[in-house]
Amino acid sequence: QVQLVESGGGLVQPGGSLRLSCVASGSIFSIYVMGWYRQAPGKRRELVATIASGAGTNYADSMKGRFTISRDNAKSTVYLQMNSLKPEDTAVYYCNAYNSAAGGHFWGQGTLVTVSS
Repeated sequence: QVQLVESGGGLVQPGGSLRLSCVASGSIFSIYVMGWYRQAPGKRRELVATIASGAGTNYADSMKGRFTISRDNAKSTVYLQMNSLKPEDTAVYYCNAYNSAAGGHFWGQGTLVTVSS
């Protein structure tokens, strides 16, 4: 079973940038589709982006052009580079690992991103 630990959240001003990291352990990282999701206060958790082992990516429409997901299989790490941040990007960001044969979805504990002046 894979364990996920996120880092990199914090307070940033509108228009600023942050890079989130998620380190995986306990399983073979390359078998998982990795993703980032977020949950804002009072809202449902939503997809931000996913990246397959072969590096194919998928983004939510509102994140295209501002956010970039990437992975380093040698470091068992997935990243989320967030640029041009807006107050509405404020949320807890969760790392996700998915593989149906390995048990489905696994989640990290989340890291808080606050965009405010």
